[in-house]
Amino acid sequence: MFDRTLLSRRDCLSLIGAATLLAPVRASAQSPAMAPLNRFPRMVQEHFVTRVREAEAIGGKRRAGLNSKADAENYVKDVRRRIADCFGPFPGKTPLNARITGVVDRDAYTIEKVLFESRPGFLVSANVYVPKGITAPRPGVVGSCGHSSNGKAAEAYQAFAQGLARQGYVTLIFDPIGQGERVQYSHIDIKHRPRVGVGEHLHAGNQQFLVGEFFGSWRAWDGIRALDYLLTRKEVDPTRVGITGNSGGGTMSTWLCGVEGRWTMAAPACFVTTFRRNLENELPADTEQCPPRVLAHGLDHADFLAAMAPKPVVILAKEQDFFDVRGSEEAFARLKELYKLLGAEENIKLHTGPTDHGYSIENREAMYRWFNAITKISDATMEPKLTIEKDETLYCTPNGQVAELKSRTVYSFTVDRSRELSLQRPKHDAASLSRALRDALKMPEAKGVPEFRILRGIAGRKYPKPAASVYAVETEPNVFGLVYRLADKRLDSRPSQSKEPAILYVSHHSADTELRDEPLIAEIAKAEPKSVLYTLDVRGIGESRPDTCGANQFLSQYGSDYFYAIHAIMLDRPYVGQKTFDVLRVLDWLANFGHSEVHLVAKGWGAIPATFAAVLSDRVKRVTLKNALTSYTAIAESEDYDWPLSALVPNALASFDLPDCYRILTAKKLRSIDPTGAHS
Repeated sequence: MFDRTLLSRRDCLSLIGAATLLAPVRASAQSPAMAPLNRFPRMVQEHFVTRVREAEAIGGKRRAGLNSKADAENYVKDVRRRIADCFGPFPGKTPLNARITGVVDRDAYTIEKVLFESRPGFLVSANVYVPKGITAPRPGVVGSCGHSSNGKAAEAYQAFAQGLARQGYVTLIFDPIGQGERVQYSHIDIKHRPRVGVGEHLHAGNQQFLVGEFFGSWRAWDGIRALDYLLTRKEVDPTRVGITGNSGGGTMSTWLCGVEGRWTMAAPACFVTTFRRNLENELPADTEQCPPRVLAHGLDHADFLAAMAPKPVVILAKEQDFFDVRGSEEAFARLKELYKLLGAEENIKLHTGPTDHGYSIENREAMYRWFNAITKISDATMEPKLTIEKDETLYCTPNGQVAELKSRTVYSFTVDRSRELSLQRPKHDAASLSRALRDALKMPEAKGVPEFRILRGIAGRKYPKPAASVYAVETEPNVFGLVYRLADKRLDSRPSQSKEPAILYVSHHSADTELRDEPLIAEIAKAEPKSVLYTLDVRGIGESRPDTCGANQFLSQYGSDYFYAIHAIMLDRPYVGQKTFDVLRVLDWLANFGHSEVHLVAKGWGAIPATFAAVLSDRVKRVTLKNALTSYTAIAESEDYDWPLSALVPNALASFDLPDCYRILTAKKLRSIDPTGAHS
């Protein structure tokens, strides 16, 4: 269990590192004396850097065309439209059913313990700090928490809520999903329980993608409903309402500027930078921080604040933050030009504190000064004396968890949505399924025969055949599928022309390792002696397994495999779709050497892109899958699952499920060996 103190983003990363390795299928045992080959460890990183720089350039081109106030106003409207496509649609508003469960009386303010429902049956726990002696409506502020295990009770978050209350603001601060009193998985056996905070966000959020939901939208909706509740209070002036938060709360403050138009001022802390800086610095961000399609739309952090323009916003950054302050400066420069065109240059500001990540006093005081200059409610420039309460003092529930009040979980909504979609999905034939897959996977058109490199073979790898020729097949510019050709004699040239059928094995984690340790490969090669045996590592696997995001982080919940999968979603091109494209391009490459008939064989992670490629390609005549996932429904409707985000297709369950593919592949003599469910 986490210490109930404020956790930095790096603390979260270290806590869920190598000790929480995913194991979505039974992995092959690796020979301890022979490390897997990995000759392209930076390939995936550099590919995504190129794509994100291209997306950033789209935004830059739009901004470069702004020359007048009318241009700037149209830009703000367009930004709001694009943001809405990433986050929406939000659900209809339902009764908050708010209730006050207790009051803490202090010298200058009271702390009301409030529960409300942001969705039917979905409880939000909040503290409302109300100044004493109110005779007229006061400014209101919604506070959004960062990744603290104890949510709103974390010292830094109590501090800014108290500081604002002592200066005259009515301040509501609420627990994020998966933190404080809103832990979602406390009932699960501890061995399989996601960690509080980032762990819960990833576990609930990755699963939601299958049913077309985005965890960040759920988090933002809680903030919108928190504002709805705050505005029911007679003590609050609806013409003066602000949003602030730090780290993950800085994320939500930023997103809320983009999706909610009622704010009159904002102060996001320790988040605003650029997507490119985070990627280039190999800094993972959890699901809520990575909106789908956001990069495809040419949006960046600054655009969510631009949606507020020309209302006043201060960006609170830190010189020593892992959210790169260079990106904060770039975001500010973009906004300054926009605000200047709008005639409100004084309404945008960047404050950079001297220390590292956190809502420390220098940034809290900068926020107070900013809000006070706008509202005129106080002339204080320094934080007043504070009294930090014990967590239990701030509980809105009897024992500190909304679960004891039978609050619904995110997972329960995901199950309901999955079941709704199952009743709506079309019944596919081969042609309609192919169209559905191409649409869902965002498949580009393939043209011509791929270029390839001939690599030098490495002897002594103990493969089932004496020699392996190695080819790096360029499936996209500077992206390679690594292909081994197994034979009795190694070729140091291109493959020979052959009319023989081919076996193409798509690896789970490493073709190099699995050629030694996976008996299925030797079995099929023996059963089909006239076929030429090839193996394939798709991008991000085996020979191009990324070495980024820290040492040995590939399989961790917050590691490099997740890192690129979530960036692929922001780019609106699913990672598993990219891997499927690799398989299809290698099939084209094989056909160029005469292999017009292919037996496609795959294991584990490789079985999913292989399945999609087998449906899409007429060159595949036979299919064998080992440890293939039974269905996406199994993941969506299992609270305890361990398949990675890189295997999932966003909104897949609206149009197809894996059993649709398996049914179509019976015509290609599909053989399924030891299929696995959501938790293998």
